[in-house]
Parts: sequence; C-alpha cells; structure tokens
Amino acid sequence: FFADMKQWGIYADYGYTPNLALRGYNNDYPFPPEIRVPSPYLKRRIGKALDRISEIAAGTDEALKSPASRAALAVWLGGATAFQKAHADGWEVAQAPAGSSADGAIALPAAGPFTLRWKPSGPSIASLRIELLPGADHSIFRVGASSATLEPKVSIVHADGTSAPVAFRYAAADLYEPRYNSGFEVPGVQSGWRIGAQRAGERHRSLWLPATPAQLAPSDQLELTLPQLPLQSVRVAASPFAPDNADDLELSPDTGETIAAGDTAANHASLSTLFLRSTGWNAAAFQRVVAVEREIAGCHDGYTPVMVTEATTPMVQRVLPRGNWQDESGALVDPNPPLFLPGPRSTPDHRLTRLDLAKWIVSPENPLTARVFVNRLWRQFFGQGICAQVEDLGTQGEWPSHPELLDWLSVDFRDTGWDIKRLVRLIVTSATYRQSSSLQPELQESDPGNRLLASQNPRRLEAEFVRDNALAIAEMLDTEAGGPPAKPYQPAGYYANIQFPDRNYVNDSDESQYRRGLYMHRQRTFLQPMLANFDAPSREDCIAARTQANTPQQALTLLNDPTFVEAARVFAGNLLRWKAPTDEARLDRAFTLALARLPKAAERQSMLHFLAGARAAYRARPADAPLLLRIGNAKPTEGDPIEAAAWTSVCRVLLNLNETITRY
Repeated sequence: FFADMKQWGIYADYGYTPNLALRGYNNDYPFPPEIRVPSPYLKRRIGKALDRISEIAAGTDEALKSPASRAALAVWLGGATAFQKAHADGWEVAQAPAGSSADGAIALPAAGPFTLRWKPSGPSIASLRIELLPGADHSIFRVGASSATLEPKVSIVHADGTSAPVAFRYAAADLYEPRYNSGFEVPGVQSGWRIGAQRAGERHRSLWLPATPAQLAPSDQLELTLPQLPLQSVRVAASPFAPDNADDLELSPDTGETIAAGDTAANHASLSTLFLRSTGWNAAAFQRVVAVEREIAGCHDGYTPVMVTEATTPMVQRVLPRGNWQDESGALVDPNPPLFLPGPRSTPDHRLTRLDLAKWIVSPENPLTARVFVNRLWRQFFGQGICAQVEDLGTQGEWPSHPELLDWLSVDFRDTGWDIKRLVRLIVTSATYRQSSSLQPELQESDPGNRLLASQNPRRLEAEFVRDNALAIAEMLDTEAGGPPAKPYQPAGYYANIQFPDRNYVNDSDESQYRRGLYMHRQRTFLQPMLANFDAPSREDCIAARTQANTPQQALTLLNDPTFVEAARVFAGNLLRWKAPTDEARLDRAFTLALARLPKAAERQSMLHFLAGARAAYRARPADAPLLLRIGNAKPTEGDPIEAAAWTSVCRVLLNLNETITRY
C-alpha cells in the first residue's frame, strides 16, 4: 500500500543525487515534501510579542518626561510630519544621479559593482526597502543567469568624505531561496538574499532594518553598494519609520495616523512606541525591543512546516525468496488486505490506494480498530486497559477482564462517529471512574490487581505530567496548543558528545519555558534528564505502555531540577501574597493547592517545625536566600527574602511528595 510514496535518499554529495529536486541540498535541509501551514500558536505569540514592545515603550515614559527627551521627540515629530505629508505611504524612493525611470527603477550595470548615493529627506533611516524588478523580457535576471545572492553594503557619507557603515539587525524578503541549519530555516535574509529562477518574472521585495536607526545630519548622504550581479534593475526606498513586523514587508497602516495625531493623551502610547522603534532614543529599551523582534522573527511570520506524503509511480513489490531484496524472481505483489481477512481487492482496472486502506481499517467489518483505541483510552483513565496488554489484543494477548464492556464501548464509539470527546465524557462521568482509590480490604486477596474495578487505581503521573503538575500548582503552566518545541532547563554540556554538527543547547528564556511537557524538545539518544529519570521513552520506538520505576534520581530531580525549584519559589510567592493570618492557614492553603486536601495533624506539626528550621537556617546565612530566589526565569519574589526562601523550602517538600506526583 505504501509503495507509491515518494521517498528521498541521503547522499554524501547532493550534486550527484538521481532526485533532481534534491540538487544543491545538504544534510541541514529538511527533506521534502513539506508544506507551510498557518500556526494559530505562532500567530498568537507574535501578537503577544508586539504587545510586549508596547509595554517596553510605555516603560520609557518617565525618561520621556525629561526636557531633553521631550525636545528630541518634538524635533523628530516635526520631521516625521513633514516627511509623511510628502510621502503618504511612508517611503521615499531614491533617484539615481544619472536619472531613474518614472517608477524609480534603476538599471544595474552589466559589469562592475553598483553604487547609489542620495540624500533622504527624512530625519533618520529606520527601514530600507530594496526591490528587484523584471525587465522587458519579464525576468529579473540578465540573459543566461538564473541565480544571485544580494548582500547590500550601506553607509552614511559625511560632508568631509568619511563614512560610517550601517549594519542590519534583520532583513526579510517575500521571494528568496531559504537557508537551513540543522533542519530548521534560518529566519531572514540579512546574511544574504539568495534569489532563484522559480519566480523570476515577479517583482522581488526585501525590507532591511538597521541595527540602530541611522541618524542623518543635514549634510549626510546614504550610500548603497551592490556587487556585480546578473540582475536587470533595482528600486530603493528609505523610511524614517520602523514596521511593526518586518516579515510583513510593510509599514503599519496606522503609521500615518499616529504621526498626524501628534503627542496627545489618546495617541501617546502609539507615538512613544513608534518613536522608540524608529529612533532608538533609549538604548536600553531599544535593545529589549530588538530581542523581542528576534523572537518574532523566529515565529516565521506565523507559519510552520508540516510533513506530508506525495504519491508517485508505485515501486515494484515482489515476494522476496529467503528475504533477499536483490532477488527479482519472486511473484509480483499488489496492495491487498491479507487473504484470510475480508476486504476489497486490487484488480487490473483499479489498484487499491492508501485511502482504500484507511477506509478498510475503519470499516464496520473491522471491529479491532475501535477496540484497540477504546482499550488504550481506558488505560489512560484507569492505569490499565480492559485488556491489560494494550499493544496486543490478539489471541496471544490477555483475555479482557470485561469483554462485554469493551465490545459495547467499541461499538458505541464507532457508531457515534468516532467521537473521542464523547467517549472521554462517557468514561469520566461513570460511577466506576469516580470511585475512591482505596482498595476494599475484602478484595485485597481475591483481586489484588483490582482487575474487577471495585475501586479507582492510584498511579504515578507520567513524566511529562509530573512537570506539568508542578507548574500548574505554581500557576505557571502555559496551556496553549500547537507551536514549535520548547526548550526547558537542561544541564550545561549535556550535548557535548553530539557531533555532526555540534549542538549548543540554549533553554528558552520566555513563556515557552513553561509550556506543557508534550512540547519539550527531544534529542535522539539524549533524552532530557528529567524525562529520563521519570521513565519517559526515547520515542525511537513505539511504546504503548510505559514502564515505571522508583529511583533516588526521581527525588533528587524533584528537589534540584531548576524547573521544580522555580515552581516551588513561585508557589511560595503566591502563598505569601495571600494575606494569611497565621502560618497554619497558609500551610492549609498550600496543601489544598498541591494535594486537594488539608494536612493531617501530624503533617501540620511536622511542616511547621520544618518551616521554623528553614527560617532559622536562612537567618543564619542570609546570603543564601537570594541565591535560591534567583533560580529560573521568573521574577524573584517580592518582600522579605528570608521568608520567601523558607516557604520555598516548604513548597519544595510538597512538590516532592509521592502524593503530589500520584493520581488517585
């Protein structure tokens, strides 16, 4: 059935690959076929990042009240207003000294580099636009050319003839040949705008953002130099305004309105953001903006690649005598279900496809699919399936404990449109699921494994959920769905033995750090240590039922892994912000949040004694408290560091309890 899938080989030299589509590839490239699809998560992340830029600008309001800053804003606003009146779209097209066409196109020389020098009328250069235009032959290339790499050099030329180079922090283009690193596309084209022949008949646009907005004196000129390129013509424009998102290749449509409204109370937030991004007047705040812009660039304009399959001419499949794949004497094999099972058959007029296989798998004549799914879902809620061997429901597997129940659930699931949410609701609202997890004493000998389901089954949370649970208790868990892998804290040098290429792991420093364990970055053969300690599989094989072990490393992980220490200190901060009348009341709240119950008398006494000891220890060594409270990305807890550190120790104990990581 899968012989029609287009497959790609890996080659030492992709110049000699028989697959023409792979010419020019290397092992950094993601192998096709892939499609780019919009990611709601990435779109939301871009929106949140843009909001953070506005917050950074708002944080400069106090500095903006100084006479010098207000004067600088007034001067800039006057120049920006004049520029906006002269150039409604926010762009000033450069004119070549020798003349340009009516639309600003400048013919590039056939030989030698190209240099353009002109005096922009704006107060600064916050954005530069470079366009490549097709000629009369409807191609951007000269005859005989099919590729080019554009790396512009820009500088400010002063009246005395000296010049200062302009570096770019980011550049984006609408049409380009992507670059890759370890299978991921490198954002932007600032390291070189590579252009191919696939869409040579279209206009190519690019937007370049200076590392810091270039301020121009009245006598300064801007100089653009391009090396010799097999391109026909170019159009260059400059703007004193920065875009909200460079990947959009456009200035915000609100830019003109923001400038025209001036510095009013209603318009101040928008104007201060535009002023900061377009001038960089506050260096510290501007660098924070640049860091957020890098995060936005990593979102790839809200699109993510998704692997797909493409059908091609099916490969010839034969029976392999003695398994010898080089022996072509065996009989030809067509896609068909096994002969001992019912189902459609390939005919000379119709070869069965993968769609036929999918329909056969979920056909009413095949009860196994629904049974396997229901059994695995049952295991998620009860710790073991109705048939204990979830990976084998065949005759060699264990007989179901409740075969009629498994049959009924499977038929109901199939006949109600394979509705997973309905099935989940049906299970979790049942009286069986809602039982206490205390095994009845009279059944401990007759049914020690609780196969008859006289009670609920307590079980330890799976590795990802152990981490999620700690973050949820601390109110830190990011529950957004979708998006790229997240990189949690990991010991330095853990990837030291990985080569080809070497990998430098950098953990996330934003809200991605707190994403669900489902999205944790996975490195083949180097499983994240926390996941490894809690028996998560490596994903190199399909594991239907995880094994679970109790080891000292698990307790050490819960006590010392930065994720859990950070969760404990944030949890403690939440408790301290709650104005509890006594330590006992605050401890009751901690138990309720972590364990969904109040502490027993002995537990309360023990934990209060531990709290007193922690306070005494940190009072004796006050320098240790700030060290503990700085672990992780979250902001340090406000207030008395001794008290915060003592309660952090209490919360570390609570997060380490077996009851905390066990589902009852």
